[in-house]
Amino acid sequence: MTRNAKINTLLLLLVAALAVLPLALGLGEGKEEPFTGADAQAEAAITELKPDYEPWFTPLYEPPSGEIESALFALQAALGAGVLAYYFGVRKGRRQAAAAAAATAAPAAAAPAGTAGTAAES
Repeated sequence: MTRNAKINTLLLLLVAALAVLPLALGLGEGKEEPFTGADAQAEAAITELKPDYEPWFTPLYEPPSGEIESALFALQAALGAGVLAYYFGVRKGRRQAAAAAAATAAPAAAAPAGTAGTAAES
């Protein structure tokens, strides 16, 4: 197994552990909504500490249900992942093109001018 394959396997196992451990250890038990986001937890804490608190502003768009909100969040995450993947793909492509251009330029620069075909003709 190559070094990169070992690193990739280790990272994959780490991600799987991050996803499974909270469920296996029961970290969400005893709560009404065990795995809510930070926004909902902050809202609950503020309401508990200061019940008469009024928000400074309201959202521009509030989805009609939690499922639509989750779908929009997933769409946002997918678009972000796509932009990052495109950026890294373009960057890798440019690096490979530069390496190929340097590789083709190196043999031409190493041979003296006018002698490129004379060794093959002899």
